[in-house]
Amino acid sequence: MNKKALSPVFIYDDEEIHYKFNESHPFNQDRLVMTVDLLRKAGALSDSAIRTPRPATDSELLRVHTAAYIEAVKALSCSVPEDRWVKEASRFGLDTDDTPFFPGMHDITAKIVGGSITAAELVMSGEAPHALHLGGGLHHALQSKGAGFCVYNDASAAIAHAKETYGAKVLYVDTDVHHGDGVQWSFYADPQVCTLSIHETGKYLFPGTGAVNERGEGDAFGTSINIPVEPYTEDESWLECFGEVLTETIARFRPDVIISQHGCDAHAFDPLAHVHCSMRVYKAMPELIHNLAHQWCEGRWVALGGGGYDIWRVVPRAWSLLWLVMSEQTVLSQLAAQPQLALPRAWLNAWQSKSPVQLVDTWLDPVDAWAPIPRREIITEKNRQTKDLSMMYLK
Repeated sequence: MNKKALSPVFIYDDEEIHYKFNESHPFNQDRLVMTVDLLRKAGALSDSAIRTPRPATDSELLRVHTAAYIEAVKALSCSVPEDRWVKEASRFGLDTDDTPFFPGMHDITAKIVGGSITAAELVMSGEAPHALHLGGGLHHALQSKGAGFCVYNDASAAIAHAKETYGAKVLYVDTDVHHGDGVQWSFYADPQVCTLSIHETGKYLFPGTGAVNERGEGDAFGTSINIPVEPYTEDESWLECFGEVLTETIARFRPDVIISQHGCDAHAFDPLAHVHCSMRVYKAMPELIHNLAHQWCEGRWVALGGGGYDIWRVVPRAWSLLWLVMSEQTVLSQLAAQPQLALPRAWLNAWQSKSPVQLVDTWLDPVDAWAPIPRREIITEKNRQTKDLSMMYLK
């Protein structure tokens, strides 16, 4: 088959919105529906690009989770779990405000894991050059514990699939404002997987990990890279740190595939963190990953969703820009010529009446109208020091 004829795929199923803890929880999957609607109304997502995820099997889950944990998740997924399992929930991290158990939890999360494995399979088999699964990116789940809104770790499962089925060297890139701890610890001693996470420093933010001295262990020392940036970091500093470290890391590690996580909670509007980036980052960052994938990995790139808690003004735009870049849509050239290009009026009209805030009506943010951040030079210099430290022992 002519590789030029292959197109990126978009993994999606409306059922994924049922990954929902409760009505008041900040992890709100309506953002998926809004993103898909924005892409459709922008003429950027056709039915032919969409693939439906399938559930992960127990054997696929067992690559990254213990049998005891999977058993607990299944038991706590009942509409009325047995008392003995309710008492055990705390041992598995499934009784917290962040990650409370809910009916149907196993089935819907297994489908999310299956979606990310499907994305990895399509790319590694050569059926698609790139694949996007926005329902994925649940990067905080640990081997035997749920955490940070994450029950199963689909990112780790997709990495394990690419590694074990295809023998691939995998570069995992995490751009969520929260450290990609679950994925890092899954492969901390595995030299075949390199994890790179740029996030707000754990001094002030969940999960409290992701310092520059977390570098991997044994033969994998130097394959865990962390860039913990300061609160109120802005676009220029964020992109400088990310660009330099990623470009050097991929040149050293030479992966077969990039699997990236695209939480968009480093945006200034996000209510759960303190980094102050604009939508410019969510266009420039996937552009760099895309270019590097073609330079080093024959184009192999799997992208997943992640955090993002301003579901009205941030997530649909950021995730749509990711797909626009991945699928090389013509609207990008319009955006280059007209930085304040308006969003589709039909989308704004459809969602403004539902939104509790005024929607932003352009693809990119009017950053010039934002109040300047104090201490910009100090923040930038501190981030440069962190960036240099993060690259000291690249492998």
